[in-house]
Amino acid sequence: MELQGTAGEIPFYDELPTIEATGEHHSWDVFGRDDELGTLNFIQPNAVAAAAHGVRDGRVICLSLPLNVPYPALSSSRPPYHHEVYRSRMGRDDSLSGFYLQCSSQWDSLQHIRYREFGYYGGREEEDLDRGALGIDVMARHGIVSRGVLIDVEAYLRKHGKALPAAERISITTELLDAVLASQNVDLLPGDVVILRTGWLSWYLQLDQQGRESLQGRQRGGEGALACPGLDPGVNMARWLWDHRVSAIAADNPALEVLPVDREAGFLHRRILALLGMPIGEFFAVDELAEVCAQRQSWTFMFTSAPLNLPGGVGSPNNAYAVL
Repeated sequence: MELQGTAGEIPFYDELPTIEATGEHHSWDVFGRDDELGTLNFIQPNAVAAAAHGVRDGRVICLSLPLNVPYPALSSSRPPYHHEVYRSRMGRDDSLSGFYLQCSSQWDSLQHIRYREFGYYGGREEEDLDRGALGIDVMARHGIVSRGVLIDVEAYLRKHGKALPAAERISITTELLDAVLASQNVDLLPGDVVILRTGWLSWYLQLDQQGRESLQGRQRGGEGALACPGLDPGVNMARWLWDHRVSAIAADNPALEVLPVDREAGFLHRRILALLGMPIGEFFAVDELAEVCAQRQSWTFMFTSAPLNLPGGVGSPNNAYAVL
């Protein structure tokens, strides 16, 4: 598959068709209207092979939080799960009940967000999803295995004498991403999985229980809404991600994009998840990875993730690892 625009197989962002009523670009016809993988199509066999050949030491770093973190869940509509262990003379068995699949380190499937009245990725409607379209099982069967790239924005700003306050609404622009990548001497390649570090999770894990409880129920916006740094939600960011052929993107913060959402600036989830078919990861545990990358002065690695093979699932624990 050729990945260049204009005369190539895959168009650049500005060459994509638009939703006539809004002018927003979409990729619904790039891989065919029946496609359910979206930008995971950018992960070609050569990208997987190159990622494997890039492994030097065989060190494996888990990128998943314990399933009960954050606790309490930031959304007050998601109560904690119940884990029950059953004992017998033969040994043990166990079960989970009331487990919300998007409460810890997780992926959003293409079922998660629709683009207003125009539908989900590919223009699909609720009845299509009810029949299983765009479920997390589609991602699970494909797997997410490629080169990973850590973009450590917090470390870059700290090195340059600037702070990235975890409780403030600070938009991370494409210009800042370019600057961080240049400082890390990394060029993005087609199929890369981008992992963004803002430092938010480091800050959260240092809070006491009262501090964590004070964040619950504040993700929905309005007065006292949760504020945190994240990707700028504008068209420039969607263009940057698509034109770099990013296959999936995740961050260590609650929503990948900056919070609270600004209606005038738009909603990045809609722009990349629904319109471009790009999976979004949240609450990724990346601090250990960041330390190792800084020690090695290398911010690329083999990335593996196995979402749950749950038919029709909307989300899944990330079950992700960096292999260096």
